[in-house]
Amino acid sequence: MTAQDSKLGDTDDKIFVGKGDEQAWLTLALANRHGLVTGATGTGKTVTLQVMAEGFARAGVPVFASDIKGDLSGICEIGVPADFILKRASEMGLTFQPDQFSTVFWDVFGEQGHPVRATVTEMGPLLLARMLDLNDVQEGVLNVAFRVADDAGLTLIDMKDLRALLDAIVPDTGKKGADAQESPLADVKKAAQGFGNVTRATVGTIQRQLLVLENQGGTKFFGEPALTLKDFMKTDREGRGMVNILVADKLLQSPRLYATFLLWMLSELFEELPEAGDLPKPKLVFFFDEAHLLFNDAPKALMDKIEQVVRLIRSKGVGVYFVTQNPVDVPDRVLGQLGNRVQHALRAFTPRDQKAVAAAAQTFRPNPKLDTAKVIMELGKGEALVSFLEGNGTPAMVERVMIRPPSARIGPITPDERKAIMAASPLKGKYDTAVDAESAYEIIQKRIAGTAATADGPAGASGGGILGQIGSIVGTIFGTNLKRGRLSAGQVIARDVTRSVTNQVIGGMAANIGKSVGGQLGGSIGRTLVRGALGGLLRR
Repeated sequence: MTAQDSKLGDTDDKIFVGKGDEQAWLTLALANRHGLVTGATGTGKTVTLQVMAEGFARAGVPVFASDIKGDLSGICEIGVPADFILKRASEMGLTFQPDQFSTVFWDVFGEQGHPVRATVTEMGPLLLARMLDLNDVQEGVLNVAFRVADDAGLTLIDMKDLRALLDAIVPDTGKKGADAQESPLADVKKAAQGFGNVTRATVGTIQRQLLVLENQGGTKFFGEPALTLKDFMKTDREGRGMVNILVADKLLQSPRLYATFLLWMLSELFEELPEAGDLPKPKLVFFFDEAHLLFNDAPKALMDKIEQVVRLIRSKGVGVYFVTQNPVDVPDRVLGQLGNRVQHALRAFTPRDQKAVAAAAQTFRPNPKLDTAKVIMELGKGEALVSFLEGNGTPAMVERVMIRPPSARIGPITPDERKAIMAASPLKGKYDTAVDAESAYEIIQKRIAGTAATADGPAGASGGGILGQIGSIVGTIFGTNLKRGRLSAGQVIARDVTRSVTNQVIGGMAANIGKSVGGQLGGSIGRTLVRGALGGLLRR
């Protein structure tokens, strides 16, 4: 490092974070080995997070960070050269240069940023069970529901899709006479019972938990257009990484929704990104504030998933940084994966606090010049104990440093400034309007109403446009549009021939339409063509 480097701050391969007896540099090539930022309330964690986010953005690395109090939003506005900032910069040998960074705001509720949505299918039964706080039996029934939906081609997009599916798998109760009409959802109910005992009581409990989630705003989270994670991984015109900020002040009032949403994001990144190996710098850096919410009362299956994602997502070029008050908030098997550490002050007012300080001190590589446990309690605002990974991937000895001042504004922006940033967003209009595509709910309602089961209606009254007419004609020729009952040998042969021909013809049409429309909406339309206009014919 040269004197010029010290004046400029960051270099091409390192981020200058702070200075004490030694200078603290975060190496970009090792930034995907994850990290931890901890400290009591009011000790400077948010400023440290902003300094690191600015450094990554300058290096062309996109950033995603949750903003609990709104303080991080100032990163999008030009920094103010206040006296205390100029003084700290001078003490570190820095020339303060006010700056601002391209920022995109996101909000699950769509109030202070672009709406963030995911489909129920993308969330999956494991994370959804965590979000709903289900027990093992209820989670098992939820898994059955997802399996039945997959087998039946029922796309689960929003909450009403999931509710309709759960209603559909509830077994019929009571005795029916010989002349009773078969339920239009009999095949769905039978398929569900084939995977185990699905009871009305268990489904009712899941439905009530869904109501709790809906009351917390979950309805706004599930839907389309679903978030495309690549939109987080963009750079601006100057080649700087975009800073994506999740507005989480309201979201934090639903802590389980908050934690599960961020875990879903990590899981999606892990599944979608290709293997990248060791890169000169990360593809994306993810800051997870209030990280303890992720681990509170997490069942073993979920903890295994968290550990797997954190351990393996490094090879996808993603760095994950947990931000919380105390290192003991993070389980040991996850803590061991976090190589880059920043520890702000902790206070030890109780025996439990003293144990936490001792545990925090033990997570650092010792420095003979420092009594780490003692220093943790003496740190002032803006000071921290820092240990980053060195060139060979081993932690450096812990150092006491003063965190450098950010270049952008410290503190929240005004509502008018936020509106201006959102109006100029490169993603304006892409996610702002919800789309209610045809999915499980609509398909099930059609089947109940009889509009999708054309074979159960009178001949010549199938409807459904040209496809319905084709189905009616083919059914008339082969005699398959009669009432359900015992089929003759000739009708059985006709049914099999009809299935083969219509599956090939309509399947090709559905595939072409799906390609034309694209995405889940196209796939939903394609499936609906087969299961709707000709659904009754093909099910015979």
